[in-house]
Amino acid sequence: MTTTTGTATTTATTATTVTTATTTARATSRPRLGPVPVLWLALLATPLAAGANAPVLILPDMARALGVSGSTATWLVASYAWAMAVGTPLLAGLLRRRGLRAVLRVASALLVGGTLLVAASPWLPLTLTGRAAQAAGGAGLTAVAMSLAGSARRMGVISAGFGILGASGPLLGAQLAHAVSWRLSLCVSVIAVLAVPMVSRYATTPSAPTAPETAHQGRFDVRGAALLTAFVTTLVLLPHAPAAALGSSAVAATLLALHIRRQPDGFVPAALIRKPLFLGSALLALALSGSYFTLLFSVPRLLADRAGWDAGTAGTGQLVALLTGSALSWLPAAASARMSRVAVRSVLVGVGAAAAAIAVFASWGPLLLVATVGGTFAATGANAVLSMHAVSSAPDPQRPTAIGLFALCYQLGGAFGPAIATALVLAA
Repeated sequence: MTTTTGTATTTATTATTVTTATTTARATSRPRLGPVPVLWLALLATPLAAGANAPVLILPDMARALGVSGSTATWLVASYAWAMAVGTPLLAGLLRRRGLRAVLRVASALLVGGTLLVAASPWLPLTLTGRAAQAAGGAGLTAVAMSLAGSARRMGVISAGFGILGASGPLLGAQLAHAVSWRLSLCVSVIAVLAVPMVSRYATTPSAPTAPETAHQGRFDVRGAALLTAFVTTLVLLPHAPAAALGSSAVAATLLALHIRRQPDGFVPAALIRKPLFLGSALLALALSGSYFTLLFSVPRLLADRAGWDAGTAGTGQLVALLTGSALSWLPAAASARMSRVAVRSVLVGVGAAAAAIAVFASWGPLLLVATVGGTFAATGANAVLSMHAVSSAPDPQRPTAIGLFALCYQLGGAFGPAIATALVLAA
């Protein structure tokens, strides 16, 4: 009897030890819960901006190397902006349905694969494909970072970093092109993958679906996603081929609206886009972003034509202005909790409008740099503050979708800006 009891006790002790070890192992292997350190989120998101702006000062070199005209070379910028605009809502939709890890894997694969293609491709079409894959991957990582930000203050850090890397992009791209190759300049966004393991370790996305939630969502709205992609594509083409794109965008918009009416809970939720807070935030971000990207590509040429500055001086001056505007943009994000929405938007709109007016009329170099500071401040601040306004209008399950659609509008400014600059300034 004693032997039996001792054996049972030993077995129970062993089982307890195994259970404890298993529990400990599971706890160790689980992702860390809680807010991801914001600097990791910034590293995840901000290299996208450096990759987008790296070609600003080296477009002529890229055109010569590929044997195409300067206007054709701008497609390397437009394709990147298009893929950012399209990729953000698509990968945000994946985030909503499949969770954090799936998006990190897909986005990382796109970013690394696109970078390898850009580094090795000798032909423009293949290089464009690589740039689009880079941008889509970076957009997915940015959507993750925005989803995990959680507050306007933390979003302000990400947006300020986005602006600072975007500011450094033109000069960084020029230096890398001069020292090694313009292809290396187009590969800087790949450093974002360094943050992927840490973000995956620290956080589980609150929007990662459970099995019942996934079942409730039903099938993925393929038609809605395809129609939104088609509509965004026609909008990106609008500055390049106005006649064809105008009719196509009208058709795509009509088909998308009809689809949303038939499937109001699909890829583009009807309840979300009908909310004035979301719609107003997204459209204002589009306007301020378009103005910023127009200034970004126009000011170096305006400094040369109106103020007689050489390329090096113009690039350095623009870098200082962009860094200043990006750093200052954290102020409205930090103060937004103590200011009304109307007050915050009035500041952003006022500064953005003043920046555009100065750029149109100023001929003195420092004033053109002031316009750059204002445009950067308004657009980067809008990305931080208005994104939080847009997300607050959505219920929790739709927040990744709200982030994706808001970021789509902001990135459309990146598609329109270079084309507007080319039409108004660069082609002159």
